[in-house]
Amino acid sequence: MKIKNILISQPNPNGSSPYVEVKEKFGLNIDFIPFIRIEGLSAKDFRIQRVNILDHSAVVFTSRSAVDSFFHLCEEMRITIPESMKYFCITEAIAFYLQKYIIYRKRKICFGKGNVPSLLESIGSKHKTENFLLTLADNYKPELPKAFEKAGLKHTKAILNRTITEDLSNLELTHYQMLIFYSPTDIKSLLENFPDFKQNDTLIGTFGPTTATALKEANLQSCFEAPTPEAPSVAQALMLYLEKKK
Repeated sequence: MKIKNILISQPNPNGSSPYVEVKEKFGLNIDFIPFIRIEGLSAKDFRIQRVNILDHSAVVFTSRSAVDSFFHLCEEMRITIPESMKYFCITEAIAFYLQKYIIYRKRKICFGKGNVPSLLESIGSKHKTENFLLTLADNYKPELPKAFEKAGLKHTKAILNRTITEDLSNLELTHYQMLIFYSPTDIKSLLENFPDFKQNDTLIGTFGPTTATALKEANLQSCFEAPTPEAPSVAQALMLYLEKKK
């Protein structure tokens, strides 16, 4: 089966995209169509959790959407974040994104290399006495809070975002020879929007072990999984897969 059209369950990337090279090299059409959307909680919904933001001396972010929701909530609740607040981000990109809301200072912003162990490494012994606020989505993976608990770090879980399934009833799924999913909730959205979906010859790629697991639990098969040492990104994994199929 010749691959002509690929659907990626992500928003259309702004600026340069690693998929441009893939499209040009293999003459493909790639459509970016989110299967879910992330919605920040209102102050009313957040207060139900009985979390006091100012009880904490450090905030942990694992996504840009969490950064947006945190500062929007603080504005809505008229909370002034003290200059002494420290920020720990799972990636450098999220750390730089903080500049949208605060002045970037290395002494109060630390970041990992995209995984929980490296995030804990950035905390180290220097910051182990902080009281951490873990900013999470409603479908959060337990890896982060479990790691903080195991490390003996004082922390509070705070749900800032909820995941909403998009309405894809007008989407012609059969137009695509390959689908690429980034999260387990993408798989959930697929099954909710297309309850009669049969994979047949449709190829499916996944990002992250939990997405791959969700795909298998749905009795669907993947043609490639990322990240791997050989292909740390989906774009690289897709490139390798297409090269092997030439």
